[in-house]
Amino acid sequence: MPVPQTMSYIEMTGPGGPDVLRLTTGPVPSPKPDEVLVRVLAAGVNRPDVAQRSGSYPPPPGASLLLGLEVAGEVVSAGAEVTTYRIGDRVCALTNGGGYAEYCVAPAPQCLPWPANYDAVRAGALPETYFTVWANLFQGGRLAAGERTLIHGGSSGIGVTAIQLAHEFGATVYATAGSEDKCAACVRLGATAAINYRMQDFVEEITRLTARRGVDVVLDMVGAPYLQRDLRVLTMDGRLVLIAFLEGSKVENFDFVTVMTKRLTITGSTMRPRTTAQKGAIAAALREKVWPVLEAGRCGPVIHATFPLAEAAAAHELMESSAHIGKIMLHVAD
Repeated sequence: MPVPQTMSYIEMTGPGGPDVLRLTTGPVPSPKPDEVLVRVLAAGVNRPDVAQRSGSYPPPPGASLLLGLEVAGEVVSAGAEVTTYRIGDRVCALTNGGGYAEYCVAPAPQCLPWPANYDAVRAGALPETYFTVWANLFQGGRLAAGERTLIHGGSSGIGVTAIQLAHEFGATVYATAGSEDKCAACVRLGATAAINYRMQDFVEEITRLTARRGVDVVLDMVGAPYLQRDLRVLTMDGRLVLIAFLEGSKVENFDFVTVMTKRLTITGSTMRPRTTAQKGAIAAALREKVWPVLEAGRCGPVIHATFPLAEAAAAHELMESSAHIGKIMLHVAD
């Protein structure tokens, strides 16, 4: 199929609410020497997209200004340096932006093949959350078999992925979520227990559930309001991993005594500023460690809703409502 010169994509008319998103037409991007051009079949909707749309998370230098950090589709052309993928290959990719479109470029090292028996929507739901969870919970947080972990936001795309992978690789998992239905979903996915943070204090519950031992790793996307309490539930040599600040990033009157007496590590990261080589290394680890699990039918994404590309604004409204369990996706083409 020849590549057209123009495509449909979602543009932002400016920073603001979901209503700034609209379908428009523009040129198809050209791949750089290390990139592939993907005909997009499905694209994921993620919290960083919402933050970028609102004006609080600008793309790093050199990245596409268009929204969309993960896609699944087929390779239709490749740069001169690409040797790993050929035209016609079905890939899912962690993009550097531009996923809300009929065509998108992605560095070849950031691409992975569709797992066996996956369709485009399920494959497109993988990159953003699986790259993030592997890099933060397993690499940064060093979660190991036999340890205990607390996953905040357990019903989110990140949370669903973290619960499943942590359980798969031998950890005992606890999670927080904002409703009884969401807590029940966390338990179905592999959490030993889930805590409704609207009704219960997670420090008290983790203290009770672990017989006062605490957890080895906390994965936190809430930020400032949870910081001091996260430290309280960590055991000796525990690790706090920060991946977002949904409720703020600044803390006043922070007391470091707990960090010192428990020998705690506080770490965190963002994915977008990492180099292609760094993201490629994460992709290689996922292909070795996680892709066999997915192909065996375990630890796959949970798809909450799928919208047509033209309804990206509605997808963002759902994301901001936090009413979903798992992933929100865009269907782009068949």
